[in-house]
Amino acid sequence: MFEKNQLIMCGGHGVCRVVNVTGNPIDRFDKTRKFYVLEPVFEKASTVYMPVDNDKVVMRRIMNKGEAEELIDNISEIETVWIKEEKTREQMYKDAIRTYDCQSLVQIIKTLYLRKQSRIKEGKKVLSSDEQYLHKAETLLYSEMSLALDIPKEEVQGYISDAVRKKKSLV
Repeated sequence: MFEKNQLIMCGGHGVCRVVNVTGNPIDRFDKTRKFYVLEPVFEKASTVYMPVDNDKVVMRRIMNKGEAEELIDNISEIETVWIKEEKTREQMYKDAIRTYDCQSLVQIIKTLYLRKQSRIKEGKKVLSSDEQYLHKAETLLYSEMSLALDIPKEEVQGYISDAVRKKKSLV
């Protein structure tokens, strides 16, 4: 069970702060069910009520600084994955994003970034679906990493790039 003020990743809502654990906000007569009252960190205008016993929506604690730095250290080892058939590829992206797994998000970002660079180099347009999945994966990963690393979300991409560059120069 998550505790008040804890930061968690909540599927479909991104990083949220647990504001409270309360009774059922929908059915006040149901005294058995508990709900998390969640406030999305990067969307202050909304409140989310999620059952504590939920088993359909991914909810997990966010990574800590050590885990974020370890992920960055291992980025060069995370392989890209390219599936030629568009519908299968798109389904793989959807499935990976729904897991909210940071390593899967890195894999999507790396794959789509390289694909984007390749298409631009060939004088082709970047597919809008690729752009959408790249943006979604970056938003999820960078939101979580900004809190773990205690840096603004806008600086995460540069932080990662610098760290990867430094690691390559040491090798």
